[in-house]
Amino acid sequence: MTVRVLTWNLFHGRDAPPDPCLHTWRSRILGAEERNATHAQVNRPLRTEFSDLIAGLEWDLALIQEAPPRWLEALCSAARASGRSALTARNLGAGVRAPLAEWRPDLLASWEGGSNLVLARAPWRIDETRRLTLTHRPERRRMLWVRLSEPGGRTLCAANLHASITGRGPERDVVRAAARALAWAGASPLVLGGDLNLRPRLSPAAFEALARRGLGPAGAPDSVDHLLAHGLEVVEPPRALPAARREIERPDGRRLRLSDHAPLLARFALGGGRGLRS
Repeated sequence: MTVRVLTWNLFHGRDAPPDPCLHTWRSRILGAEERNATHAQVNRPLRTEFSDLIAGLEWDLALIQEAPPRWLEALCSAARASGRSALTARNLGAGVRAPLAEWRPDLLASWEGGSNLVLARAPWRIDETRRLTLTHRPERRRMLWVRLSEPGGRTLCAANLHASITGRGPERDVVRAAARALAWAGASPLVLGGDLNLRPRLSPAAFEALARRGLGPAGAPDSVDHLLAHGLEVVEPPRALPAARREIERPDGRRLRLSDHAPLLARFALGGGRGLRS
């Protein structure tokens, strides 16, 4: 049996055109649309666009970071999935800020508040959910962990993380999260993924530490997004989708690029002797 896994940082549900000149204060404050010959930058809610794109990708398990907390139900409905969430940073007063975020998403940006999500499609069912707070300062970082099962009796655990960004924070968060996720998983296989804010080229020691725990493979040398497996066979190693796959073509021919991260997809097999089984 194989399981297809997606991880994606949604950039708080905002678009990210490749031309930095389209990111203007005029757009951020006034909501004006900026355009060049190929792309547009909009300052409006993009829940439908993100939901449709996620629903159209092939996955059984999705690990989502920087998701607006109020999006869980819409994403699950569009993708025909069940889901769980863990609130992360800047969610104090979310009820007041949510209307502002709907009005001008780019004005609040990450100050809208964020969440990590795990979505699961049938035949997988989420049986258990745990959350681990890794840091409170400079902002809260949390791991969302779930145990899943399918009608054939197989189990699978998944841990979703958006690690700290400064100093030794990412390595500390990831190593601690990995240890706890493995302990909670016990004999069940595990997928640990998300925006780890660690690049294998710059932080080889961190990935060597993960490999000693049986977690791998490391992603592209300069990628911060990873899907690491323990007790699973790698059928298709993690690959980032090309930018065009997360772009929406508009009637005027210009494209709307969703998020500043590319979705990452991998496929693993449950059972079998080789691969990453420890």
